Amino acid sequence: MNTAESACPCGRRDARLRPVSLASCCGRYLNDFANCAAPDAELLMRSRYSAFVLGRVEYLLATWHPTHRPAELTLEPATKWLGLEVKAYRVLTADRAEVAFVARSALNGRATRLQENSRFVLEDGRWFYTDGDLG
Repeated sequence: MNTAESACPCGRRDARLRPVSLASCCGRYLNDFANCAAPDAELLMRSRYSAFVLGRVEYLLATWHPTHRPAELTLEPATKWLGLEVKAYRVLTADRAEVAFVARSALNGRATRLQENSRFVLEDGRWFYTDGDLG
């Protein structure tokens, strides 16, 4: 199975509970950010997780709101991402939403659990990650 046909790192499943392919899930946003924006905050958050897994720093920076975006981002290449669980998705207003999630990873054999309530804003038809509270 090639990369496009492989299961999306974000862990989405179809109606039959089969893994959704990277190509039909987050891959379209990662590969064509200029023309294919994630339609909601949850899918943006999922695509950002996939970008961490795949080492797509340019996508992470492009989807970070400019008022909160770091000047640079370096990912630890030895990090092994183990899974994502979306706990809650809340639409607050037409242009604001929150996604609570848990992302698991391991580095040098040491497991880590990142729990965050992330905030997103919609500007010019595009969702952006702003910031979040660790939980």
